[in-house]
Amino acid sequence: MSSDQQRAELHRTIWKIADDLRGSVDGWEFKSYVLGTLFYRYISESIVEYINRLQHDAGDADFDYTLMSDAEAEEARDMVVEEKGYFILPSQLFTNVTRNADTDENLNETLSSAFRAIEASAQGQASEDDLRGLFGDFLVDSTSLGRTVTKRNELLAKVLKAVNNMNLSDRLTDNSIDAFGDAYEFLMQMYAASAGKSGGEYFTPPAVSELLARICLIRNRDIRRVYDPACGSGSLLLKFAKTIGHDNPDLHFYGQEINPSTYNLCRINMFLHGISFDKFDIQLGDTLTDPRHMGMDFHAIVSNPPYSIKWEGEDNPILINDDRYAPAGILAPKSKADLAFTMHMLHLLSESGVAAIVEFPGVLYRGGAEQKIRKYLLEHNHVDAVIQLPANLFFGVSIATCIIVLRKGTKVDNHVQFIDASGEFEKEGNKNYLRPCHQDRIAEALEKREDEQYFSRLVSNANIIANDCNLSVSSYVEQPDTREKIDIAKVNKELTEVVSIVNRLRQQVDDIVKLLEE
Repeated sequence: MSSDQQRAELHRTIWKIADDLRGSVDGWEFKSYVLGTLFYRYISESIVEYINRLQHDAGDADFDYTLMSDAEAEEARDMVVEEKGYFILPSQLFTNVTRNADTDENLNETLSSAFRAIEASAQGQASEDDLRGLFGDFLVDSTSLGRTVTKRNELLAKVLKAVNNMNLSDRLTDNSIDAFGDAYEFLMQMYAASAGKSGGEYFTPPAVSELLARICLIRNRDIRRVYDPACGSGSLLLKFAKTIGHDNPDLHFYGQEINPSTYNLCRINMFLHGISFDKFDIQLGDTLTDPRHMGMDFHAIVSNPPYSIKWEGEDNPILINDDRYAPAGILAPKSKADLAFTMHMLHLLSESGVAAIVEFPGVLYRGGAEQKIRKYLLEHNHVDAVIQLPANLFFGVSIATCIIVLRKGTKVDNHVQFIDASGEFEKEGNKNYLRPCHQDRIAEALEKREDEQYFSRLVSNANIIANDCNLSVSSYVEQPDTREKIDIAKVNKELTEVVSIVNRLRQQVDDIVKLLEE
């Protein structure tokens, strides 16, 4: 079976599971249970595969960790935690809990105990921060699952069995498709599509994520640290794992997220995509006022920060002296934090790095403080390119967003490249999608960095500053004239012929009238 067929089969299975489990629990809320169970299964099978392989290599071909007693398993705890970052007793493995789910009257307690034990196994270890609270949104006693313990356990058992029936296990070490990670992304996309605007806050469409990753690779091949200051579920970061991750074992992922539930989803996503605990550092907190990665620099920064949210701004007198914002001499407006995120990312960008940031279009042309920040960016030659994206790419956001590309020390000229990719999409249903051919055209234009009528134009920083620091693509890239072209000479000739015919007809009418009068 081809990878596309495998993926299609997996998606059909997931859709059926989600449809079967839909009920009293809101779809977007219910994702925590489906994704949490998927994660529970993944780490269980990962640890079983690891321990079984060690025993098989040692000559015990019949060894099966799932059948081992908890007491015997304890002997391997320290070794397993050091390697995997966590430990799971055989009795608490996903497969064993699921096998007894229908008859376990205390299933909620069984799951809660297993989750606590998994997190506790990392205490005092290097993986402690990465495991802490990962099951925090898997509320086994939530009344949304049912009014009684019996009803809640029935639904929990249904979720466990549904995820157990996903055809994933034989692909844990098969790279034909990234089964667990692909299942996660499909679920996130499905739930985001049905959750409207709130879903879009958690999920960036894969094609946009891939485009940002490709942009950061242009004239920037030595990437070891990639960062997203508003990482959501981590989809932007993980595109690097799929683009250069296999070729770069030293690649590390860094991010910060303000929403606790989404912060948990991001860390789960890292594990499901096979990213070891020592290869990622995802922090919880407000990036703008409580940044957790100061003192570092990053070779690639990709982000889709929230659009035009409120922040402390000038109400916090400390911020104007913050090393991130002070260079511009002014803070982003309190009601629009977009360029505060931009200045934060510029500060943490390495001299050789590239930042690709999805922005709300208003940041390109609004006046006041934002105009002054744009002037700073232009005067210091940090804006490499501005790309206008098609409308209706994001879930719950129909506006046409843009991408701003920043560089520090690797600009090849004193110009900004403007690319109008608003027509680069394929419509499917009520959404627009960036296909590989559209991504290719954008990436190739960035590589060439040349003028192309109706698509790309290089404009000097000085000319942009003279134009009120306006970075709107439509101000610089000429639009094709789609009006009907009229041949004036041909029209005049036809008009002359019509007038001649009318005059002849008029003369004939006059002759008839004269004849009748006689």
